[in-house]
Amino acid sequence: MKNSLRKISRGTGLSAAVLGVSALVLSGCGAPPAEDSSGGGASAEAGTDYLGCIVSDSGGFDDRSFNQSSYEGLKKAETDLGIQINQAESQAETDFGPNVDQMVQAGCNLTVTVGFLLADTTKAAAEANVDSNFAIVDDNSIDLPNVKPIIYDTAQAAFLAGYAAAATSETGKVATFGGVNIPTVTIFMDGFAEGVTYFNEETGGDVQLLGWDKESQNGTFVGNFEDAAAGKTNTQNFINEGADIIMPVAGPVGSGTLDAVIEANAGGKDVKAIWVDSDGYETAGKGEEFILTSVMKLMGDAVEDVISTDVEGNFDNAPYVGTLENGGVALAPFHDQEANVPADLQTTLDGLKEQIIAGDISVESAASPK
Repeated sequence: MKNSLRKISRGTGLSAAVLGVSALVLSGCGAPPAEDSSGGGASAEAGTDYLGCIVSDSGGFDDRSFNQSSYEGLKKAETDLGIQINQAESQAETDFGPNVDQMVQAGCNLTVTVGFLLADTTKAAAEANVDSNFAIVDDNSIDLPNVKPIIYDTAQAAFLAGYAAAATSETGKVATFGGVNIPTVTIFMDGFAEGVTYFNEETGGDVQLLGWDKESQNGTFVGNFEDAAAGKTNTQNFINEGADIIMPVAGPVGSGTLDAVIEANAGGKDVKAIWVDSDGYETAGKGEEFILTSVMKLMGDAVEDVISTDVEGNFDNAPYVGTLENGGVALAPFHDQEANVPADLQTTLDGLKEQIIAGDISVESAASPK
């Protein structure tokens, strides 16, 4: 391989917990938690006495993305552990405070708040209710004994998606855009950009990325996570500029991207989308045949295991950091697109994944967990 600033010596990559029934309770440094609880809340002695709760951000539980995946983790805990559950769906940011307060008043043993935007509300509730435990998805800004962050080094999996997009583009142009310019969005865009750049360096290619400049941290954003019409318009603009693979990082806004892709293909173009958070082939509900792959965060697994740990009385506030190594983040299969990708691409991606895990390739984002 060519020399690259992204290559570093073996052994200096991120270390994190191993994902699994016993492993999501590990800290991002790979050390096991203490046997007794370090959280401020008291856990139920039996699953049937335990109330697990969740509050969505404004995308709602049917966003086919990270809210939905997190909620599915709570529902799985209900089935597997026999716990009681409660949920509150936010329609706007003004709902965050009342919804979290509703969960506290309901006597929830642990409340999962979904998304970076709920950080201030979660912190305030945790400080005011030290006998309740909280977990927050996609935020690591709260340092309290009764709050467990669930975060992801999504740039690692997005790097693979960027490489795959560059390797399969017929036009030599790919694109990405975000909902809101916040770290949990830009981390996808950074990793995607690095994957495209790495492809160009390694193959002598000249694939262009539209919608995001990693160096300046400037790009295209809708301004929210709800406006699917704006997502469609942005995608149509990228297609008109020549992009044939587009990755929206915008929750429900991504449905607009699929609408644009479906219409473009019906009009004779060959355009694909890359989904984020969940496997869009399984969750998007339309245009599955045009989804090249997805950058996945296994949030459902994390949510269920954090609840399981709390039920057992072993809650701790050590962040769970999802990586390629522990399976917390991953690239989805090509599904219907498998026949349309180069025969050796999957082998190349598997090799890149191993190099990232080993630390031979460093994927850098200002938003990556430190």
